[in-house]
Amino acid sequence: MTTPPYPSYPSYPSYPEDLERPGLVRTGRSTFVRPIRPEDADRLVAFVGTLSRATLAYRSLGPVVRARDDVIRRGAHVDYLNELALVALAGDEIAGLVRYVRDPEEPEHAEVTFTIRDDHQSEGFGRLLLEHIAAAARARGIRVLEADVLADNTRMINVFLGSGYRTEAGPPGQIIHFEIAVDPQAQAVARAERREQTAVRRSLKPLLEPRSVAVIGANRDPLTIGHEIVANLLRGGFAGSVFPVNPRAERIAGARAYASVRDLPEPPDLALVALRAEAVPGVVRECAEVGVKAVVVVSTGFGETGVEGRAGELELARFARACGMRLVGPNCMGVVNTTPAARLAATFSPALPTPGRVAMSSQSGPLGLAVLDFARRLRLGFSGFVSVGHAVDVSTDELLQWWEEDPGTSVILLHVETFGDPRRFARVARRVAPRKPIVAVHPGHADSTVSSLFAQSGVIRTRSLQELFDVALLLAHQPPPPGDRVAVITNAGGPAALTVGACAASGLCVPALGERTRQTLRPALAPHADVSNPIDLTPTATAAHYRQALDAALADDGIDAAVVLFMPPLADKPDEVASAILDAAAARPDKPVLASFLGGAGVADLLHRGDLVVPTYTFPEAAATSLGHAAAYQTWRSTPAGVVPDLAGVDAERARTLIAACAPGPVPAAVAAELLASYGIAVHGSEPGPGPDAFLTVRADPVFGPVVAFGLTGDYADLMADVAHRVTPLSDRDAREMVRSLRAAPLLDGRTGGPGVDLAALEETVLRISAMVEDHPEIEALELRPVRLLAPGDGVAVAHATIRLADNTAAGGSS
Repeated sequence: MTTPPYPSYPSYPSYPEDLERPGLVRTGRSTFVRPIRPEDADRLVAFVGTLSRATLAYRSLGPVVRARDDVIRRGAHVDYLNELALVALAGDEIAGLVRYVRDPEEPEHAEVTFTIRDDHQSEGFGRLLLEHIAAAARARGIRVLEADVLADNTRMINVFLGSGYRTEAGPPGQIIHFEIAVDPQAQAVARAERREQTAVRRSLKPLLEPRSVAVIGANRDPLTIGHEIVANLLRGGFAGSVFPVNPRAERIAGARAYASVRDLPEPPDLALVALRAEAVPGVVRECAEVGVKAVVVVSTGFGETGVEGRAGELELARFARACGMRLVGPNCMGVVNTTPAARLAATFSPALPTPGRVAMSSQSGPLGLAVLDFARRLRLGFSGFVSVGHAVDVSTDELLQWWEEDPGTSVILLHVETFGDPRRFARVARRVAPRKPIVAVHPGHADSTVSSLFAQSGVIRTRSLQELFDVALLLAHQPPPPGDRVAVITNAGGPAALTVGACAASGLCVPALGERTRQTLRPALAPHADVSNPIDLTPTATAAHYRQALDAALADDGIDAAVVLFMPPLADKPDEVASAILDAAAARPDKPVLASFLGGAGVADLLHRGDLVVPTYTFPEAAATSLGHAAAYQTWRSTPAGVVPDLAGVDAERARTLIAACAPGPVPAAVAAELLASYGIAVHGSEPGPGPDAFLTVRADPVFGPVVAFGLTGDYADLMADVAHRVTPLSDRDAREMVRSLRAAPLLDGRTGGPGVDLAALEETVLRISAMVEDHPEIEALELRPVRLLAPGDGVAVAHATIRLADNTAAGGSS
């Protein structure tokens, strides 16, 4: 057979593992999408054998002609570049198949065909496979997928028309010809996000709102994990059926036990597995065979043991997804949902949370035990808690999508150690954070990329678990402040001075009160009281003094929040003071009130009245830090959302041609200049401008993708590490905040007395660099140094540029 005269695209010498992706169809069923392999030949024959005559007619565009088995088997052999086939699995069988074949005469075009098994049609497999094949084709230099569809094949026609991709359909007739542009259009992304959100919530319902639960590895010994899970389910008031599974027990924690999953009276929605690691795969397979929809593996002995353990847990996840099950863990402590619809305590934790409006995801099982105990002591109520463990399947961003629509959740806490898909996390967090604050702690304190990802997404990053809960106490019980102006009310001067300093360190200010407020306070307070700010009521302050001072401060238009300090040894009747604080807070629910009260932390009994809670902190610095985080979050939330703009003067086709002609590695200087020119960035020598020189770099991070860095050359970056980072794609807001986030930013905007530089041109250059590396993932590294920062209106000048291309054979498609 003669090989078609394809152009000199690089070959894919090995199976592209990067195209292996879990997926969710519209119904919430999980699946596993991967490239076809030669060993799939028999599986492919079996798949074709299940197809009805109608499906075969739609596939062949006419009369049904059964292909010989040897012809079908050839379809399992592709080169993964000019011909690529992806399969969606249902168990060990193929549920759907999509294939493209590149046009040798128009190598940026390819013919695409879809085949979905009859019993899986109308579930959303077609749309899912279109998204995956479009991403893979785009990464392989294909811009247009072409398809011929019979006019009465309405399901496939609706897949194309509803995809959000730009489509062109030929004239009406017996066969309709579609051309689908696979460049990611905003409409296509938005529709894919909506489909994903619906599918994720449906897939997680059996996990977080199950109708029945099996505990495999349940034990009669009260000191074991298996026993405590059963006991907690029963103690927590779970309304559904609880099935302990143990072949050597008749009853466990008062519930009837069963010998195996196959012996249960009904397939449970959720199964928790608490067995030795070597027994887990077989049990998960049994769960799939009986129709379990979600599995939580609390067992240890997987990824934490090394390479083999990691491979084992990934294979476990692949099997579960292919069988339509969701999987949490392994090495986790279970899931909790306190909402009335669930009342689920599927965990072995000895401390169960009280109901509340905070939800949390934790990637550490042992840490989760401490978290639940600490939250209970703080009287911080939870709506849900999920210990995701190694997170081989159910991920943090999916839980965000569940809690996004949960009316019982108003604050989301995250303990994140690793990101499965940082870009998807950022996309989901940006959507959720304006509605519900997300507070996260990550162990990499010095990791600027993680900080940038959180900042772009509106996530509040804290430095410790203690700080995480301090912020949660505030946001769970009080509104974010409308601004950064704080009133401090105290009966002791020393703590007030500490509070003022902590406010300044947290980006807050303690301004003087308005004249009307001071006039109101002078006759109402003790003769020696200070009515500036802090308001020092003196040690003789009464509950009435606290009420009058707090009322006046919250009524001041120049105040956005109040921190109330009360030192019990200096006054009696603390219950009356607490009542006064609660009364004042209730009268102004639009401004937050915090306290350092009685030396206690959390929700002190005296500052808790029904749904009204004033959080109290052991030391006032913690109150100021929490308030600073909340104020910064409110500023982010109230700032108009950014957009990724369409940039004039971009010639992506020219850039694509230049890149295709280059070998991997450093690009010649002249070609680098041409590449940048195709995105509207000129490279030429120039004299320094009025401001300092700057640099812009891009590096391909293996986890986060392209990361843009901006800073000023010389000591600013080298000695002070004053460099800003952002993860692409950048919006106009990202670019604006990036260039203004440097500590040296006053040198750029004229605050130091100089003329300043052309910030608008600098921001546009950042956006053009972001667009360039997003459009061309082959760009592995890029550096513009120096970038001359010219006077306002004069633009910027790039004096030197280097670009490095990655090995194209490693390029993959991200779905």
